[in-house]
Amino acid sequence: MTLPPSPAVRGFLPDDEGWHLHKLAQQAAELGPLLEIGSYCGRSTLWLAEAARAQQTVVFALDHHRGSEEHQVGEAFHDETLVDDLGQVDTLREFRRTISQAGLDEQVIAMVASTEQLGRHWQGIAFGLVFIDGGHSLEAALTDWRTFGQRVMPGGFLAIHDVFPDPATGGQAPYTVWRMALASGLYEHHSQCGSLRALRRLR
Repeated sequence: MTLPPSPAVRGFLPDDEGWHLHKLAQQAAELGPLLEIGSYCGRSTLWLAEAARAQQTVVFALDHHRGSEEHQVGEAFHDETLVDDLGQVDTLREFRRTISQAGLDEQVIAMVASTEQLGRHWQGIAFGLVFIDGGHSLEAALTDWRTFGQRVMPGGFLAIHDVFPDPATGGQAPYTVWRMALASGLYEHHSQCGSLRALRRLR
């Protein structure tokens, strides 16, 4: 058991939210594989992959690994140790190390692409759970929702991280996506923990 992840595993998902995501994934993995949009260095992936292992399924971990807007040089969450020899943010090596050290390589399928890139060609299955935690610009969040937010099996979950109704406490893009999901009529509110909110697919 690798949970909770070591504090040395870089990421932005607190343990309480991680446990909540893990419980959702345990239920969702009974329906089918899981999709994570925005893996960074793999901290959130571990919570999902442990649930996938218990149900003998997998996590598709989608990330271009060039960092979101807030990870770039000069931004609040920039980490110089994650810059490659070309001067670009590159989290893939750290992500692979995280998954390998946890012994979860068989449960995680890394997809190195943007949501838009993959979405143009994705002809695959729907998911038991889709976890949206990618770029937090409105354009990026809307792309995640429009591309994969409706590819959840009935009874499965759409989980969205960093949902802050009050602009003073956080960005509004994930909150906008959460409201759109509710307004779609496809989902109902299920639960929340901190800034993590979950909706259940109705039909």
